Amino acid sequence: MRLLSITLVLGILSIMAYCNTWASVPLFFQDSPQFRDGKFHNPVPMHRQSAGETARLFWTFMFDKPAGTAPTQAVPVRPLSQGDLLAAPDNTLFRLGHSTMLIKLAGEFYLTDPVFSERASPVQWAGPARFHAPPIGIDELPPIKAAILSHDHYDHLDHAAIMALAARTTHFLAPLGVGKRLVDWGVDPAKVRQLDWWQEADLDGVRFVATPAQHFSGRGLNDGNSTLWASWVILHDELRLFFSGDTGYFAGFREIGDRYGPFDVAMLETGAYDKQWPDVHMQPEETLQAFLDLKGRWLLPVHNGTFDLGLHRWQEPFDRIAGLAAQRGVALTTPEMGEPLDLGQPHAGNPWWRALK
Repeated sequence: MRLLSITLVLGILSIMAYCNTWASVPLFFQDSPQFRDGKFHNPVPMHRQSAGETARLFWTFMFDKPAGTAPTQAVPVRPLSQGDLLAAPDNTLFRLGHSTMLIKLAGEFYLTDPVFSERASPVQWAGPARFHAPPIGIDELPPIKAAILSHDHYDHLDHAAIMALAARTTHFLAPLGVGKRLVDWGVDPAKVRQLDWWQEADLDGVRFVATPAQHFSGRGLNDGNSTLWASWVILHDELRLFFSGDTGYFAGFREIGDRYGPFDVAMLETGAYDKQWPDVHMQPEETLQAFLDLKGRWLLPVHNGTFDLGLHRWQEPFDRIAGLAAQRGVALTTPEMGEPLDLGQPHAGNPWWRALK
């Protein structure tokens, strides 16, 4: 019998958690336009699963999941050492897995949604397991200037990783409420900055803007939408980057593109989508449209290739977005895990997933 409901906490209850609220809410949340009635909201109301839909989805995840949602062969990973990272030129990105990117800017290192644990789950004895090890161990990383967090779901906010990074990371940039979680876990409050949508932080000349996303939050049954979710704009000199975190397609992409585009590289979620949860993850066609709205130059599809969080073949997000990009003449980059990517002059990479089952 498959391991039971703990997997569902991430795969289904994380989709449904926004039905509940946190018991105590910091007063400064009241100033956020996204906060009302004790929780955060998207600008447009989202579909809510009925009890019957939830039950059917539970059954599918537990007992009727289609074949091919996880690879049967090893995913290629290029091992990294601290020396490799220190020797890398500025404006280099290393994809470490899922939505975890290590970006070197102005001689400093920045991590998006650092997840290094074996499982994206509340516990490490059950839940979605990694397809591959990270290219570098968390203890081998150089000092991190900032960790950039998009929201509090387990495949984006890894408690063990945060605790391991706490002493070696100068700043943690997080949406409202996510920073409170870090402080509650023991991270030095002086290191934590919580931002609402459209608020900015400048770290020695590198600007970070918390921008809107269409998603939800929660790590359990009683804290749904008690914290905010966000995408991020990263600006340094002439370089413009976008990191989507998790999001459905929404009109906000066009506004972000108008305000901060065009983007040299847009890291956009492409994976764990399904017609049963259309509001919170994008189909590849929507990912492509979001990229066009953002006025992107190169598209880097993320949120794939590391965890089994959907009902599609694990290669499908890559195949679909590659086909769509080719049809529309969009420059697509698909680096292997650990492969350096020059953000100023990206390369297309290779379709490494096609050789695997």
